[in-house]
Amino acid sequence: MTDPNSADNPWPVRTVNTKIADWIHRLGQIWVEGQVTQINRRPGTRVAFLTLRDPAADISISVTCSPDLLYRTEVPLTEGSRVVMLGRPTYFTGRGTVSLRVTDIRPVGIGELLLRIERLRQLLAAEGLFDTRLKRPLPFLPRSIGLISGRASAAQRDVMSVAAQRWAAARFVVRDAPVQGPTAVPRILSHLGDLDAEPDVEVIIIARGGGSVEDLLPFSDEALLRAVAACRTPVISAIGHEPDTPLLDLVADLRAATPTDAAKRVVPDVAAELGGIDELRRRSAHALRNWVRREEHVVDGLRARPVLARPLTMLDAHAEGIDRMRRDIRRDIRRQVDAEDRRRDHLSARLATLGPAQTLARGYAVVQRTDVAPAHVVGTAAQMPAGAQLRIRVADGSAMAEVTTADAPAAEPTNATKG
Repeated sequence: MTDPNSADNPWPVRTVNTKIADWIHRLGQIWVEGQVTQINRRPGTRVAFLTLRDPAADISISVTCSPDLLYRTEVPLTEGSRVVMLGRPTYFTGRGTVSLRVTDIRPVGIGELLLRIERLRQLLAAEGLFDTRLKRPLPFLPRSIGLISGRASAAQRDVMSVAAQRWAAARFVVRDAPVQGPTAVPRILSHLGDLDAEPDVEVIIIARGGGSVEDLLPFSDEALLRAVAACRTPVISAIGHEPDTPLLDLVADLRAATPTDAAKRVVPDVAAELGGIDELRRRSAHALRNWVRREEHVVDGLRARPVLARPLTMLDAHAEGIDRMRRDIRRDIRRQVDAEDRRRDHLSARLATLGPAQTLARGYAVVQRTDVAPAHVVGTAAQMPAGAQLRIRVADGSAMAEVTTADAPAAEPTNATKG
């Protein structure tokens, strides 16, 4: 039994490497899928060195094999080829490195690549990454346009030249990146993150001028597709021509058939916009003139109506009725006043006939006793005792008198006397 490992009993490096080698060698033979990024055939040696990279992550492993194995493959291997290898992990204790010693290499065929792309498409569609409701609208005139393309590529020239022809003030922030091969996806991801973080970049174009299925594999990479879906900036996919449809076309906010088409989508045509402005001006002027003519017709129609053409006609008709009613009212009032005058005269005559003045004029007098308060008219002899002061009123004046003798009234004859 070995002593336990501790600070007082450390393992030497050879022991550590030997233990690691034992654990790794227990893994046995395994099948590994990846993308070849480097092939090093050394003439005169019995070992060829390769680098196998994970297509979805920046992870790789060293591979060794017999040079004859490379020549015996059905399809010649090149950098960027997708392969499946059968090998055994080997840990070299002298250098402390891990390598995969392979005995079989099988290139992945086009049919299998398309099948895997289709599976990925179904997975992303189920997650909703292709949902049209997630598509962001493009700005009408972006301040800056991010462009990810191959260095000095035809796609880059097409996008920039067409955009400059359509809108001379268009400004690009260009990022050069490989558009095929094992290093394409990491570089594109890095540039995409940088452009998405730029506040002035309002739209990003990823452009490439077409290619075979193997060449377009980076644009169906899952890591790139998820990064595009997570961008805050709208992304335009301009990969190749119509027959080329990588999955990036489905995730991007807009699919352009070609890089030239992407340039036409991202900036307006200044000539077309000026022509559109002129057309809108003509249409607005025409519409305004038509509106003025319609309103003039409406005003003319209103003015032609009798109530506006001869507005006093209605007043004149009512004025005649008013004058007639005024004459009738005056006539009725005069008739009523004349009748009341005659009634007043009749009443005055009756009042004068029945009044005291007429009675006095016929020789009668009104006697009032004035020595008592209040003074009152005397109606009987008993009201005029001796010494009473009287006022006697006749038709043309009055006189004062004093009663000296009061005669008692004669008694009325009784029935016996009358008999």
